[in-house]
Amino acid sequence: QHQHQQPQHQHQHHKAKSGGTHAYTADPRNADVLIGVRDGVRDVFELVWRPEAKVSVFDSGFMLGDGVWEGIRLHRGVLVFIQQHIKRLYQGAKALDMDLGCTPAELESMIYQTVDANAMESDVHIRLMVTRGLKPTPYQNPNITLGKPTIVVAAEFKAASTGPKEDGIRLMTCHVRRGAPDVQDPAWNSHSKLNCIAACIQANKCGVDESLMLDPHGFVATCNSVHFFIVVDGVLVTSRPKYILHGITRAVIMRVAREHGMEVREDDFSLTTVYSADEAFCTGTFAGLIPVTEVDGRSIGAAGQRRGPVVA
Repeated sequence: QHQHQQPQHQHQHHKAKSGGTHAYTADPRNADVLIGVRDGVRDVFELVWRPEAKVSVFDSGFMLGDGVWEGIRLHRGVLVFIQQHIKRLYQGAKALDMDLGCTPAELESMIYQTVDANAMESDVHIRLMVTRGLKPTPYQNPNITLGKPTIVVAAEFKAASTGPKEDGIRLMTCHVRRGAPDVQDPAWNSHSKLNCIAACIQANKCGVDESLMLDPHGFVATCNSVHFFIVVDGVLVTSRPKYILHGITRAVIMRVAREHGMEVREDDFSLTTVYSADEAFCTGTFAGLIPVTEVDGRSIGAAGQRRGPVVA
């Protein structure tokens, strides 16, 4: 057990946001967890007490947002959809010409070492972060990186709040668009999240839970941190995958819907279709499945509807 003297700021637990796709219940155990860190220069993986876990100010992720990441859930001691998450991480890393310096099995082992050391079983969320590594000086060229990439496994006791799942969330369409792959491929789950952060800021300023983002042609693409679905005349509809992160929960929802005999379409659709949809909901690794009750001030579905029959 790690009976360190906790810094004063560790006792100031933040209250969870009451709504939103990532609302959670604060857990005081997180002040004392161990964080897994692979130092790319020394090529050593260590478990570090959270208040002491840190990377260099010359790390590529801090200086440039140069890295990829995954959000992963632990349920009953098992990393949920771990193979899909690791595959997506390696795909992004390869696109960015980043050699992780470890095999997928070794990376999975680092995650399990971290959660096991913290005696974690369920209601756990892991942020797996990989940056290109240490720089000798501030400069973007990957060729001057020292050693292997930095790997951080930040596991937390983090149960999703029930409020959004029961009461639904409100969305608004923002002016920030999802870009084309020749600008910055939206399929990368990269540390460079300012496109989505800008959309999130607009939602915050307007007092709603999440922004709905359009593609370059004005069709609905995705939300700033979760994927978006609508139900129209019994058909489950979501956007084409051209301008979105290839969501793992999104794919599971489509598969399960088809297994239950529901027609599923990936298609272009406009806000007009959204406003008159029978249901709408969002999906994500941490969020799970959350109903949408309002988009741009228009109520979705039947009067007073929170959870429609498909979501329920």
